[in-house]
Amino acid sequence: MNTQREQSIQSWIASVLGSDQFETHFLAGDASFRRYARIKLNNKTFMLMDAPPEKEDCVPFVTIDEFFDAHGVRVPHIVAKDLEQGFLLLEDFGDVLLSALLTDETVDGYYAQSFAQLIQLQSIDGLNHFPEYSYEKLMSEMALLTDWMLPSLQIKPSDEESALIKRTFAILANAALAQPQVIVHRDFHSRNLMALADEKEQGVIDFQDAVIGADTYDLISITRDAYVQWNPERVYSWFQTFYNLLPASAKEGRDFKQFKKDADFMAIQRHIKILGIFVRLFERDGKSGYLKDLPRVMWYLLEESKPYAELQPFMQFIQAKVLPKFEAKYGAYEVAA
Repeated sequence: MNTQREQSIQSWIASVLGSDQFETHFLAGDASFRRYARIKLNNKTFMLMDAPPEKEDCVPFVTIDEFFDAHGVRVPHIVAKDLEQGFLLLEDFGDVLLSALLTDETVDGYYAQSFAQLIQLQSIDGLNHFPEYSYEKLMSEMALLTDWMLPSLQIKPSDEESALIKRTFAILANAALAQPQVIVHRDFHSRNLMALADEKEQGVIDFQDAVIGADTYDLISITRDAYVQWNPERVYSWFQTFYNLLPASAKEGRDFKQFKKDADFMAIQRHIKILGIFVRLFERDGKSGYLKDLPRVMWYLLEESKPYAELQPFMQFIQAKVLPKFEAKYGAYEVAA
């Protein structure tokens, strides 16, 4: 690592904290150019985000963090910032991800808290602050299935099959746009929520891709997490819990049965996208870690589409043409007893 940058970091932190008696511990990073370090001074800790401006733009993060913070969303407070150098000093949320705490016994309580925070997030007027989750965006996400997953299985749809795929994607995109449009975190799941010491509220991280979109999207992210699975009856009971918390305006002309369909269609749109993304992460970026989750996502898609007649022609194509090759290459999902 460039020592000049290290020196700049050290002198910036010293000036912010008014002391050079702090310790710096860099944390294992993810794939981005961003780095994080825990800064310790006396008994207080902070989180440093080091985002070199020529490689990472942290302005979107700062803008959204400050907007959320001002509107009561439990995001890390920004203690200090120097956007020219790409340094942020943040409140330290600790290391306890919600995913590490979920068991059959605890999940209802934790999710009830997550839902309450989600409803609060959705009550904020974000219309001029976030991009819209548009028809084009929803369609291009689902196209990841046809652009990446199908080619990985050597499947080339006929013209008729391509038209069927497009029609089905349009049904799903329109269903998302017909739902109440609210602020959507877009990655609201158990690895992006944190248990905070001495607080009931969960810390919310990784929110920089927030958009205005369907009010079921984040509910789906957490209850049908690509990484952790709960039985369908339980998931539908959470849908009911969440539905009961919605404001009256979101229930007008939308009974629970319609809400459940809205949520299922939103989930199906997301599964289609994720199947494409996980294959792309492997094929294009050489990341194989997500391949083991592919069979679960496919299983979700097969299960959740069952009640809906308008999805059956597409699902017949998946069952007949895609599934045999998919299972041969990526494996079949073993349902836990």
